[in-house]
Amino acid sequence: MITLWQRYQRERPRVLDALLALLLFANAFPGTLLGTERSLANDRWWIGVPLVGAACIALSWRRSHPRAVTGVTAACAIVTSGLGFLPSPLMLGPLMIALFTLADRTGRRVANPAAFGIIAAVALAAPLGLPRETLALTVVMPIAFLLLPLALGTTARTKRAYLEAVQARAEFAEQTREQEARYRVAEERMRIARELHDVVAHHLALANAQAGTAAHIARTRPEQVREILAELTSTTSAALRELKATVGLLRESDDPDAPLQPAPGLAQLPDLAASLASAGLKVVVTTEGTARPLSPGVDLTAFRIVQEALTNVTKHAATDTAYVQLGYGHDRLTITVTDNEDGAGRPAPAAAAATAAQTPGGGFGLIGMRERANSVGGQLQAGRRPEGGFQVAAELPLQP
Repeated sequence: MITLWQRYQRERPRVLDALLALLLFANAFPGTLLGTERSLANDRWWIGVPLVGAACIALSWRRSHPRAVTGVTAACAIVTSGLGFLPSPLMLGPLMIALFTLADRTGRRVANPAAFGIIAAVALAAPLGLPRETLALTVVMPIAFLLLPLALGTTARTKRAYLEAVQARAEFAEQTREQEARYRVAEERMRIARELHDVVAHHLALANAQAGTAAHIARTRPEQVREILAELTSTTSAALRELKATVGLLRESDDPDAPLQPAPGLAQLPDLAASLASAGLKVVVTTEGTARPLSPGVDLTAFRIVQEALTNVTKHAATDTAYVQLGYGHDRLTITVTDNEDGAGRPAPAAAAATAAQTPGGGFGLIGMRERANSVGGQLQAGRRPEGGFQVAAELPLQP
C-alpha cells in the first residue's frame, strides 16, 4: 500500500497538489468565519475568502517554485492577519504547507531567514488587526504553528540527504569491493606466478647442472656419477613436491587433498646449499647479528630471493663458490648473495643475464625478486661488482 502511494506521488505530483489545495481551501473557508467579537470575520468574510483561495491556488506550483509560492502565501497570510482575521491553522494552512516545502526543497541558508522573516511579519500584523486580543492568541499561537512545518521540512530534507548519502556509500562500497576483488585476484595470480617461476627455475637449473656434471665425468669417475644421479632424483622429487604445493593453492579450501606443509623459509637454507653442492656449487652462509623470528611472508620472500640468486649463479657464473650473508638489525634483515668474490672466473655472463631480465623477451628472475621484496615493504638491488662477479642485495623488514 505504501509503495503504491509513493509511486502515485512520483507519477502524479500535480494532481496531489491540486487535491491538497482544495482540501486546504475547504478548511480555510470556515476559518474566515471563525473569529472573536472584534474581528472582521462576522461581517467581512468575503475579504478573506479570495486571499485564502489565492494562497491555495499558488500551492499547485510549490514543487517547482517553492520560493515564489512561499512569498505569495506569506503575503496572503500577513494581509489576512492585519485585517483582523484570527491567525488560526485554518487560515495559516497554505503558508504552513509552503514553509514545509521551502525547508524541504532548499537549504537552511535560504529557508531559515525567509521563514523567520515571515513569522515575524505575521506576529506583528496579527496584533495590529486584533489590538485588544491577548498576545498568546495573536503572537505566540501563529509563531508556534509556523515553526512546526519549518522544523518538519528541515527534518525531511535531512533524512532524505542521509538516505541519499547512505545509498551513495553503498554503491561506492560495491564498486570498491569489486575493484578490490579484481585487484586481489590479479595479485594472487602474480604471487603464484612468482612461486612457479622460482620453483621451476631453481630445480630445473639444478637438475640441468647435475645432469651436465654427470655426463662430463661419466667416463673418468663412474662411481661418482651414481651419486650425482641419486641427487638428481632427489632434485626432481623436490621439484614435484614444491610444484604440487604451489599449484595446490589454486584448489578449493575444503579440498582434502590440498597440501598442508608450511611454506619454505630461511630454515631450509642448509638443504638448499646441500642440493647445490651436488651440482658443483659451494654455498657459504654467514650470519651477522642475532637471528630473530620473521613473519611467514618475509621468511618466504627471503628464502626465494636467496634461492633465485643462487640459481642464477648456477646458470650464469663461472665459479664454484657463492656467498650468502644474512644481517639481522633492529627491524631489518639484510641479504647479500655474491659470486666470484676473489675476481677469478667470468662475470660477464651474469651481467648479461641481469640485462636480459630487464629487457623485453628476457628472463624474469631479477624482476620477480624485486617484486617479492617490494611486496613486503623491502627493496632489492642487483648488479655487477667492480672487483668482478655479481651481487644481489636485499633489505627486508622483519615484520611487513
